Amino acid sequence: MNRFLATGLGAAMASGLPAIASAQDAVGIDQRINDIFADYTGWYVSLIFADLPGTNFSWIAMWLVVGAVVFTVYFGAIQFKGFWHSIQLVRGDYSDPDDAGEVSHFQALATALSGTVGLGNIAGVAVAVSIGGPGATFWMVIAGLFGMATKFTECTLGVKYRNEYPDGSVSGGPMYYITKGFAERGLPLGGFMAIVFSIFTILGALGGGNMFQANQAHAQLSGVLGDYPGWITGVVLACITFAVIAGGLKSIARVTEKVVPFMGVFYVVVSLLILLINFDQIGWAFGQIFVGAFTGLGVVGGFTGALIQGFRRAAFSNEAGIGSAAIAHSAVRTKEPVTEGYVALLEPFIDTVVICTMTALVIVISGVMNVDPETGLYIWNTEAGRIATEGDVSGVALTSAAYAKAFSWFPVLLMVAVVLFAFSTMISWSYYGLKAWTYIFGEGKMKELVFKIIFCVFIVIGAAASLGPVIDFSDAMLFSMAIVNIIALYLLMPIVKRELASYVTRLKSGEIKKFTE
Repeated sequence: MNRFLATGLGAAMASGLPAIASAQDAVGIDQRINDIFADYTGWYVSLIFADLPGTNFSWIAMWLVVGAVVFTVYFGAIQFKGFWHSIQLVRGDYSDPDDAGEVSHFQALATALSGTVGLGNIAGVAVAVSIGGPGATFWMVIAGLFGMATKFTECTLGVKYRNEYPDGSVSGGPMYYITKGFAERGLPLGGFMAIVFSIFTILGALGGGNMFQANQAHAQLSGVLGDYPGWITGVVLACITFAVIAGGLKSIARVTEKVVPFMGVFYVVVSLLILLINFDQIGWAFGQIFVGAFTGLGVVGGFTGALIQGFRRAAFSNEAGIGSAAIAHSAVRTKEPVTEGYVALLEPFIDTVVICTMTALVIVISGVMNVDPETGLYIWNTEAGRIATEGDVSGVALTSAAYAKAFSWFPVLLMVAVVLFAFSTMISWSYYGLKAWTYIFGEGKMKELVFKIIFCVFIVIGAAASLGPVIDFSDAMLFSMAIVNIIALYLLMPIVKRELASYVTRLKSGEIKKFTE
């Protein structure tokens, strides 16, 4: 996801941004809000992102990684056995336009990817490499491959237990499969857990999926174009976002199916060009990654440092286990829930395995970081002795510097990419927050409009203000979703296994055929 590198980064990136009123008044307002959130929610943020005893590995990252391993084993490595079938589904081989739902398999995938592909790929990889060394990339890929099974599980359940309405619209996601799935299995607390998950989703959507993105977009724009009031960026983004989300998911899908492939293709093409230019160093770079995975150099150093940083960045990048993707995928046109599970497992592969690996290769090949012969640490080559730490926003700067070694114009295009990443993330999270909102308050155009207006107001606030602890708290809400969601997945995975067995049997027997046949 566009996760936000580490708790506290929101504050670091937001600091010093211009505000709506005078600087003195804005700082005063911001500071009061910061103090309130720091005093009353700081303990919760610290709890969510606390490290396991004796490690630099947060327990919430471990929670996500362990879940991914469990689902991989339970479903017999479905992410590998079903990979080709996933491709067939995305390209529409088995799609019936008359099936219930609002969007195609490809549109659902693009919508979900727009919420995950972003700063985590641009800056998160740089942080992982700078702290854990090149070997962190290896473990990031491993975690991404396991995470594919988590996406399969949650998105299959999302479609199976979604609500379908007479007007053709649908609502789905963890809040629905928790309620219905728990009832089907005779499990208690389904309604309570669904409400808790929905509250986390709304708060996370307004903060991490909204304010931080607007804040980040303004920081990038003002850094390149020159300092100007943040509310201008906020108003422009709010107007554009409202114009898109007012049209509902179909409108969101039409935008994301164009923006996301454009962003992804642009970033991958530039990465491939750099790798082709330095073709003779690719083998060496992969060698650095594989060797570094077990004996790597970094701030932490060695196998432990590389593994921790790789797993941590992957967990914070692809959202596997958060439950957000299940909300987007639930709207797909299909009568077979498992088909969307297959499609969803491609997300961590694209997000973490492909894009993150390319970023890491470019960073390693570029030579912007070197091993310091005196300390043995992996440090900036362009700034002697400087080490990019996890609380340092230099993750973006490191990636930008690496790509600029080949193309001097890349930092300007990176600004455009970051703004597009922020925009696509906001429109995706507006939908996630809306579905949680309507789960609690009920369906209806006016109720939906209220949330959309609130969401857009928060865009202006996020771009104009320095609200570090608010964003940190909202960030913590995103990962609080994973606590509830993965518990539910453990309890409901037998239902997914039953659905998978039925689907595979009918597919092999020929009962399920390509729609083009």
